[in-house]
Amino acid sequence: MIFKILWRFLAWFMCLWAFITGYSPREKLHTITSLIGEDVTLPCAFEFPDGKKVPYIVNWNRENEKIPFFMWYDGYPPHMSENYRGRVSLIKPASLNLTNVQDSDQGWFICSVFFLNRVSDMPHNTSRVQLKVHAPPQFIQKPPDVVYVKVGESLTLSCAATGTPEPEITWLKDNRVLKESITVQILSTKLRITRLQESDFGDYLCKARNNEGTITVASKVIGAGNRSLLQLFPVWFKSYGRASITVPPRNTTKVVGQKAEFICEAKALPTNLTHRWFYNNIEISQLSWLETRTLVRRDGTLFINPTSAEDSGKYTCEVSNGIGEPETASAYLSVEYPARVVHSPSPQYLPLGNPGMVICDVKSNPPFQFVTWTKDSTPYQVDEHHGVISLKNGSLLIQRVSHVHQGMYRCTPYNIHGTAGTSNRMEVFVREPPMFTIKPNGIYQSLLGSEITIPCDGRGQPKPVIMWRRADGGRLPRERSSRQGGNLTIYNLQKEDHGRYECVLENDIATLVTSTMILIEMDISGMPHAPTNVTVNTSASAATLSWLPAYDGRYTQSYIICYRVANQGANSWRTMSVPDGATTFTLYRLDPDTEYEFRVQSRNAFGKGMYSEVIKAKTSTEDFLGNSSTPATDYGAPPNGPVQKPLGPKPFSPEDITIKKRADGVLILWKPPLDQTIPVAFYYVEYRVESEPWKRWGPIKDRTSYLAKKVPPGTYKFRVWAYSSKEIGSPSPEISLTIEGVSPEVTKSRAITAGVVGGILFLIAAIVLSVCAVKICNKRKRRKAEKAYMMVTCPVTDARNGGHSHGGSPSPLKKSPCHQRRTKASEEGCTIGRYDSIATTGGSSRLVCERNK
Repeated sequence: MIFKILWRFLAWFMCLWAFITGYSPREKLHTITSLIGEDVTLPCAFEFPDGKKVPYIVNWNRENEKIPFFMWYDGYPPHMSENYRGRVSLIKPASLNLTNVQDSDQGWFICSVFFLNRVSDMPHNTSRVQLKVHAPPQFIQKPPDVVYVKVGESLTLSCAATGTPEPEITWLKDNRVLKESITVQILSTKLRITRLQESDFGDYLCKARNNEGTITVASKVIGAGNRSLLQLFPVWFKSYGRASITVPPRNTTKVVGQKAEFICEAKALPTNLTHRWFYNNIEISQLSWLETRTLVRRDGTLFINPTSAEDSGKYTCEVSNGIGEPETASAYLSVEYPARVVHSPSPQYLPLGNPGMVICDVKSNPPFQFVTWTKDSTPYQVDEHHGVISLKNGSLLIQRVSHVHQGMYRCTPYNIHGTAGTSNRMEVFVREPPMFTIKPNGIYQSLLGSEITIPCDGRGQPKPVIMWRRADGGRLPRERSSRQGGNLTIYNLQKEDHGRYECVLENDIATLVTSTMILIEMDISGMPHAPTNVTVNTSASAATLSWLPAYDGRYTQSYIICYRVANQGANSWRTMSVPDGATTFTLYRLDPDTEYEFRVQSRNAFGKGMYSEVIKAKTSTEDFLGNSSTPATDYGAPPNGPVQKPLGPKPFSPEDITIKKRADGVLILWKPPLDQTIPVAFYYVEYRVESEPWKRWGPIKDRTSYLAKKVPPGTYKFRVWAYSSKEIGSPSPEISLTIEGVSPEVTKSRAITAGVVGGILFLIAAIVLSVCAVKICNKRKRRKAEKAYMMVTCPVTDARNGGHSHGGSPSPLKKSPCHQRRTKASEEGCTIGRYDSIATTGGSSRLVCERNK
């Protein structure tokens, strides 16, 4: 009885603990999200009995279906239902690989693992997996391409789409979001306009959007009229009857030699339609090589017969009836043809001991599958020659050239349509690449007006040509320079001769370049020399220049930085003065993702010196995070002057902010600004609770939604910012949302309370168990002692008091152990000699039976 009470107490304690802590004994659940057509893995975790691997069976069921659609047992082919045949396979130990996910696969999957010759209710051998299948939107109902209506009539355009999550339908007119009014009614699958006005005619766009994508379909609403009205009121009906394409051309693929057809049907009022066709934006009538093979039918259909490989490209149909602007529609033609060789020069030279390439450029549609080679009129298997690789353009790459690679080569490419033929014979020679035998020094210094000679020489096979040039692209002084062999001599050095020069060593195998610097010393005039070792480090909007001082002309020198956008002409240089003594300076307010040219000029009390060599550097792509502060230089705030410019106009604020609570979080939706003249680069979503500071999610690019997961309960305010590449826009209106539930503080308090209560209950249970255990042990000992005592004693009635044994009960007594002993003693000849009354605590007497002697 005590044990039952104890177990009930423990059960009550566990229930109380589960209620306080929020624990509930349930299966482990998994949720997996997939797109239609993707492959997913459904997990199934389990534990072997006693941690030892034993034979087991895996069953996968769909919820509410009794028969498994997949069963597996080691050593036997798996069983799978017809719907999943070829799409499911086991990933040991029990997970399931599901390929080509369909919309019908959405739902709950249950994995059960059964162990042979083991207890069937082993723990942790069942898993439940929820599969959510998302799909981009697809139209199930579209509005007509063109609708002709009259002023005052009513118009209904239908547009519906399916997808997961359910797509949102939005209507636009002339690229602006359409809003409801007295005459405009927007329903879930329809757009209804009553009492049409002239302003209602135009281009309408139905947009279906969900988290997986966006699709659109266009419909043109044209005002219907008649020829007499058009003649009487040409301006008023200008937009009513202009030509409109009803069946645009479609992309098509043909094999060379086949006939290609492009349909271009149109409607107009009046119906005097004119069709013009363009190939890659050039009218076909201007292309003699194409015009002779084309025909335009009266309904606008274009025929190309026969097609050639050069016909691939974009074809544009233009229709017009003289009213309004012509309308155009384009499609692409892809002409497939056998693989062919377009470039295989001969002779070709390979550099001995270096990587080399045997050129065989291949053109093919579709791409070629392989290229066969011959060398010296025998088949040449590329795979059998170590260090020879076939490139994607058809050429051969030889990683280390030796004399065995010299010979006569031919290549033949193949694709699914075969080959257009073999290349011409390519004579390949192995020659020694050029090599410098004499290199110029790194720097040459000479006085103004003096003469300087710089040596340069090299060797190779064939013998290389040696040339000199300026690194900045300038010309050598023709009247004051000469070359003898590889040596360059410059006479009567001038200031403009200062700079970097390059010696070029070139033959048919390779081209080598080495450079040197000529510094013009102007000690006589006291002019400073140009700075050296100029380096540039850039960010998105700044560039930091560093340099080393050169000869100062015996005067204290300072510097001027000149910079411009690359290749913008000599008059586009802008200047910035550098503080005295500084050899590092930072320019700010540069354009992101732009290449600049920089040079540094020294100056002293005598005048300005020479420019350093021009250094090119490109600023990085800007990732604007809203921090408008600009870092200061070592000399204070950012420099002012011509380098500064405004950041740019601000984008407008986002529209129609919507907040939706979902099972997996909070979904924030918005629409782009109505005014798109200032493009939006990305968005930020800001949120806060009550008076706390704003926090943000982002940046969010190429979409207008954000899913915030695991948002704690509370009352929130949300707003959305639009950012351009240079500036922050205005925030959207604030939207409030209350998320119900237990806050983290309450959960933490409840957990602490549960811990304290649990500890107290555990202590009480321990005390109760201890007391019960002591009482049970004492009772068992007392019963054992009484039983032993009764075996040797017998309670009797005090005859003198006329009492009865067992509390004076007059009923006959059951034979007790003592009575049995007395009977046995009488049978053995034991007689009762006397009664010895021995007083006891209860007032009774004991009769001692003694054996007669």
